[in-house]
Amino acid sequence: MEKRFRSVSRRPEFYKDLKRLKRFRTLIEDVEIFIDKALFLFHKKNIDNGGIFEIPGLTISRERVKIYKAKKFACRSLKGKGVMSGIRVIYAYNEVEDSIELIEIYYKDRDDTECDWVRIKAYCEEE
Repeated sequence: MEKRFRSVSRRPEFYKDLKRLKRFRTLIEDVEIFIDKALFLFHKKNIDNGGIFEIPGLTISRERVKIYKAKKFACRSLKGKGVMSGIRVIYAYNEVEDSIELIEIYYKDRDDTECDWVRIKAYCEEE
C-alpha cells in the first residue's frame, strides 16, 4: 500500500474542536477517511474535487507551507448530506516535509459560520 503522508498531526485546539462537535459520533473516523482519501487525492495525485481551497493572503514564516480550507467533508452522522455536510477543516500542508497539520474543524451553522482567523494567523506566525 502506498504511504499517504510522512506525518499527520493535530493541533491541541483541533482536539478541543472535536470534543465540541461530539454530537457527530462518526467524526473521528470521518477525519481519518478525509485524510486518507480527499487529502491524498488532492496533494499526491493532483485530483481536485472542487472542495479544497488554498487560503490566500497569509504570510507564513515556514518555507513551502500552505494553509487550506476543505469545504467538502463527508460526515456519516449527517445522513443524506454527503460531502456537503457543513463541516469545514482548516489544515496546513508542508510540501517539503510531506506533512499535514490539522488546525481547525468546525460545523458551519447559523451561530458559527467562520473559521478562527486568530488561530490561523497565530499558526502562520510560529517559527
